[in-house]
Amino acid sequence: MSIVVTGATGNLGRLVIEGLLEKVPAAQITAVVRSQEKAATFAARGVKIAIADYNAPETFDGLFSAGDKVLLISGNEFDKGRVGQHKVVIDAAKVAGVALLAYTSAPGSLTAALADDHRGTEAAIFESGVPYVLLRNGWYHEVYTEQLASVLQFNAVTQASGEGRVASAARADYAAAAVAVLTGEGHENKTYELNGDTAWSFAEYAAELSKQTGKQIGYNAVSVEEFNAILTGPAGLPEPFAAILCGVEVAVEKGELAGTSDDLSRLIGRPTTPIADSIAVALKD
Repeated sequence: MSIVVTGATGNLGRLVIEGLLEKVPAAQITAVVRSQEKAATFAARGVKIAIADYNAPETFDGLFSAGDKVLLISGNEFDKGRVGQHKVVIDAAKVAGVALLAYTSAPGSLTAALADDHRGTEAAIFESGVPYVLLRNGWYHEVYTEQLASVLQFNAVTQASGEGRVASAARADYAAAAVAVLTGEGHENKTYELNGDTAWSFAEYAAELSKQTGKQIGYNAVSVEEFNAILTGPAGLPEPFAAILCGVEVAVEKGELAGTSDDLSRLIGRPTTPIADSIAVALKD
C-alpha cells in the first residue's frame, strides 16, 4: 500500500509530501509529477517518483495499486477541461481498487464559476463508486500575501469584495489536513468544509499590513468592472481567468468564503494559522 500524491511538486503538493515524510516511511509515498527533475529532492529522500500527466491518460495506466490512498490535487489548467483531466485519475483509481481517493475541492458554499469544475469532479467521484473524501479547501492566505509587491508599491489593498470577509488559512494548514486524512482512518465517504478559524475583512487586512510595515496602507474598494480592468490591463491576465477571479470577488462580498466550519482545526489538531502570521512570513521573503 502506498500513499500517492498527484501534482506533488506544486505549492500544495510539496507541503503534503513533506508532511507525509514526518508520518510514514518514504518508501510508502509515491509522488506523481510531470518532471523528474523537479522531484529530484524527493527522490533523494527515498520517495517513489511516478511520471504522469493529467492530459495523457495512458500515463496513469497501472500507476495505482489496490489498497492505495490517493490524493488528487486539482489541476490549475483552467483552459484544458479540468473535469476531464481529473476523471483520468478517478478512472485509474477505480480500475485499481484504491482504498481512498481524496480530492482538493472548493467550499460547498461557493457559487462562483471557479467552483464549477470542482462540482463536476465531485459528481464524477460519486459516480465512480470509489471510496472518497472531499477536502473542500477554502481560500488560502497566500492568494493575498504572495501578491504584496503591488500593495506595497501603491500603499493600497485593491479588491472588489466590498465589506465581505474571508476565513482563509495558510496553505500549510490545508496540507496538514490532507496528511491527517491520508495517514488516518475513518475518513471514507466524508466531506470536510475547510476554512480558517477567523474571518477577516480587507480593511482589517490593510490595517495589519500597516501595522507590520509601518506604512499607511488603506483598503481601496473598487467595482467588479474596475477590478476586471486592472486584472486584464496592468496585471495582464487573460479575460477568461480574470472573469473567474472577479466571480470570486462577488462571492466574498456575498459571504461565501466567510467560513463557519471547524473541520480544518479539528483535522490538524491545532488552531489554523492567523493571517497576521502569513503576512509576517511574506514580508520577510
